[in-house]
Amino acid sequence: MEAFFDQQLLEWGQFELTMGQLLLSLLLLASLVLVYMLIGRWLLPRAVRLVDIGPEERRKARRILGTLLIFSGVWGLLAILQLDQELLETTNERTVNLYISTLLKALIIWQFARLLDFIISRLIISSYYKRREEDPIEVDHYKTDTPKATNRTVQYVVYIMALLFIVQAFEIDWTFFTYEPRNAEEGETRAFTVSNILNAVFILVLARLISWVVIQLVLSQYYRSRNINVGSQYAINQLLKYFVYVIAILMALEALGFTLTIIWGGAAALLVGVGLGLQETFKDLFSGIILLFERRAEVGDVVEVDGLIGTVKRIGVRTSLVETRDNIVVIVPNSRLIVQQFVNWSHNDNKARFYITVGVAYGSDTELVKNILLNVARGNAFVLRHPPPFVRFVDFGNSSLDFELHFWSHEFIRIEDVKSDLRFDIDRGFRENGVTIPFPQRDVWMRGKK
Repeated sequence: MEAFFDQQLLEWGQFELTMGQLLLSLLLLASLVLVYMLIGRWLLPRAVRLVDIGPEERRKARRILGTLLIFSGVWGLLAILQLDQELLETTNERTVNLYISTLLKALIIWQFARLLDFIISRLIISSYYKRREEDPIEVDHYKTDTPKATNRTVQYVVYIMALLFIVQAFEIDWTFFTYEPRNAEEGETRAFTVSNILNAVFILVLARLISWVVIQLVLSQYYRSRNINVGSQYAINQLLKYFVYVIAILMALEALGFTLTIIWGGAAALLVGVGLGLQETFKDLFSGIILLFERRAEVGDVVEVDGLIGTVKRIGVRTSLVETRDNIVVIVPNSRLIVQQFVNWSHNDNKARFYITVGVAYGSDTELVKNILLNVARGNAFVLRHPPPFVRFVDFGNSSLDFELHFWSHEFIRIEDVKSDLRFDIDRGFRENGVTIPFPQRDVWMRGKK
């Protein structure tokens, strides 16, 4: 059998083709064709049912797969037939010589990265839009983690990983400088290289991708099953982001070659001076964390701060965004929502009680006035039926009988418009029933000169 495989079929210069090389080459080509048929004709159509992609996207996936398999086939044939040739010879000991197989290996890695980017991006985006169809409520109108931005993040993760493999394949992990760490053994040195930078960047972009996937595709299912309110969802998401990013930054610093114990020691001394100069900033930072934990104000709550009434749109690390009734975004430092007093209309319930005052002339039928006010309130679409509205006879005024119409409503932001509509209807009802709204009257006595 060994003699059969070693049988020489062709000789051309230094090139020799044996039966074993021919059979291995045919087996490699057949395997690549089988893989292409298996993925392109069997797996891809089934994946299309899960991910909604068009014909052009399918052709693009097949082209990427075909190019990857062609490069892999050429690389395998070079190894089997021993045809690898040196393209570039360098005299630098730190730089590897360039061969055809090395170049093909880099192309294979890059094409595989393209295919991985295509698959992951389509799966993530498809899952996101499927979830949005099931739960179309948009929580954060100011968020930047859109599917398009996440698609770019996937590309960064995949291509940085490909660059790391290419750096290893070409052995071009250049060293920028070397240094001797503190408390190191004699002769121990560390190097700051290209792979250090790529690893640090890879960790940071991977942390962003992980946080997006966990929040949008994992936690969203939990929120929906447990019926967790929007404000609690936002608080959990922000705390998760802070945790992931802090861990990622520490790991990135470690990947760059920094010793964390030295960083903490230097940071302790630095923060003392920085803290004295930036007391308000640090107070806002810690207030933001406390706000997310205590949930005194949550995203979607209607709050009143210094006479401004608006909806909380975002609770950031240092400041929060409140959108007023005039669609003006007010930036509020977090410390004002922790240290100072403010009104949260929707903290305990999604409804609140409001009232409007009205006066009628002395001698008016008070029962008629009460019925008119109640009928007006019951006829307004934004006034809740339960709890029912009621009328309170407040006082005998100087020139009028004073009443208050109390009612409940969900319209915290548009409540002034609701009150205006009620006043129009009350005025119309009084006119139709002959009820008079008095105006202040005073008797002025003029004393003449004698």
